[in-house]
Amino acid sequence: MNKLKKIELINLIIIIILGTILHFTFELSNNNLFVASFSAVNESTWEHLKLLFFPVLLTTLGSFCFLKKDFPNYIITKTKALLLGLIFIVVFFYTYTGILGFNIAFLDILSFFIACFIVYLYSYKNINNCKNNFLGIFILFILLILFIIFTFYPPHIGIFKDPITNNYGILKN
Repeated sequence: MNKLKKIELINLIIIIILGTILHFTFELSNNNLFVASFSAVNESTWEHLKLLFFPVLLTTLGSFCFLKKDFPNYIITKTKALLLGLIFIVVFFYTYTGILGFNIAFLDILSFFIACFIVYLYSYKNINNCKNNFLGIFILFILLILFIIFTFYPPHIGIFKDPITNNYGILKN
């Protein structure tokens, strides 16, 4: 198995495990505000996107250290793959809930796993087709800032609304 495939398969496993853990870390941390920055703080679609974003960001930066010589365009490729995964989660969720009128936890979890595989497959298949790591770094940085800001100051639109509590962002105690 080549080096890239091995690293990407390891990343896929790490992303699935970390993403799953991040669903619970805010509550387990006793609602720590630092942990809130990178963990889901409620059941909104936006907060669930963190479960993909932060593990992909972490594995991308870690893997780039090992792959930058052979794949100098690794970051932009992973950024594109991440965007596809995030878009898939949003489109899948709003499509099936729009049709059914309610959400099903199993389908939400399944969409996360599918998004992880999208990130893996796109990255592996398109590693040599992308240019401009600077753009990838810029997009990742903007997303990072948005995830942190919108955790504490979310716009009052549907993607940020917790369907269970009808609140936005971190609940005020």
